[in-house]
Amino acid sequence: MARRKTIREAPFKARVALEAVRERETVNELAKRFQVHPTQIHEWKRRLTEQAASVFERDHAKPTEVIDPAELYEQIGRLKVELEFLKKKVAQFGA
Repeated sequence: MARRKTIREAPFKARVALEAVRERETVNELAKRFQVHPTQIHEWKRRLTEQAASVFERDHAKPTEVIDPAELYEQIGRLKVELEFLKKKVAQFGA
């Protein structure tokens, strides 16, 4: 019977990868302690070191949402018409 694949959460992976980067214990010792295959620890450590720079990048790469002023004026117009309609209905029923 085949073993089921265990899905590990990101904080767990980060903790194990940081332990591997610190090199206080060997990868085999970490594998025993965290019950993970050594190859997996090497993979997490590699990904951590490759993507560590992205933590310090600024958010300049994310484009800000540009709102079209014409759309806003259109929406304002619709809301004004709706408001006037509702005012007339309220006046009809004598509120």
